[in-house]
Amino acid sequence: MIDPFSEIISLLRPQASHSKLSHASGPFRVRRDDVSEAFYSAVLYGSASLEVAEEDAVELNAGDFILIPAAKSFTMSSLDPKPPHGLVSQPVEGEDGVFRVGQLKGEPEVQLLIGHCTFDSPDADLLVSLLPGLIVVRGEGRLATLTELVRDEARANRPARDVIVEYLLQVLLIEAIRSGSDSGASTGLLRGLADVRIAPPLRAMHSNPAYNWTVPELAKEAGLSRSAFFSRFDRIMGVSPMAYLQNWRMTMAKNMLRSGGHSIAEISAKTGYGSSSAFSTAFTRCVGSPPARFAKSIAGDKGTLSIF
Repeated sequence: MIDPFSEIISLLRPQASHSKLSHASGPFRVRRDDVSEAFYSAVLYGSASLEVAEEDAVELNAGDFILIPAAKSFTMSSLDPKPPHGLVSQPVEGEDGVFRVGQLKGEPEVQLLIGHCTFDSPDADLLVSLLPGLIVVRGEGRLATLTELVRDEARANRPARDVIVEYLLQVLLIEAIRSGSDSGASTGLLRGLADVRIAPPLRAMHSNPAYNWTVPELAKEAGLSRSAFFSRFDRIMGVSPMAYLQNWRMTMAKNMLRSGGHSIAEISAKTGYGSSSAFSTAFTRCVGSPPARFAKSIAGDKGTLSIF
């Protein structure tokens, strides 16, 4: 069986674009409404409160790691003391490169590693939609070790420091997403893979996307009745089984079209369509342009796509 998570990560290609150390003390509240990239934070010391749009407030403690895959507004604030109403703190960068929030002098009460990351995939929005809106990982030793390595490397003045930090952060992000199945997320691929009934049909679809799957067959993989399976899949994944399968097939098709190494006939067969015309109709309906035109728009001078 193919691992759906590995396929999603390989297509997402997460990259850490920016990171910094932040120290806070006293009452503080940092609010961001202009986030354009995925946001992550590791609590190195102390505690803080995180409020993300459409999510309940989360208490974060030392060793916790959070990842917000999609751009959203959020607020990070002190727990004790609680910030007064209306307080909005502005981070100040010190000479050591560490940002201070709240009281600018004295020992920090909270230490955070925060940053942004990008997903180097043209289909990032679709793939991110399969992940939870907020991933919170607590008490995961591997993440704590990676965080310590990132912090140590970021504060050192060693050769190739930026390159090493970049790779460490990539591993950290992947580990966080992988650990997110235990985050209590409401919907998404991670929760689906953690569900004993939904994981088997998910793996079946990813292992054989060319097969003409039906809801009854997928329900059999799940060991549930058709209606029970449909309801459970929709509740856990946030989309119906057939919608998920079609989205995944279109993602595969676009990736193959970008590579330039597959004909439309080959892509049609690999994505479960009985003919090139059936595939072209479905692709045009989902993507907004015929596959040949889509390929031509991204291929540049790679050549013309064969339809045979």
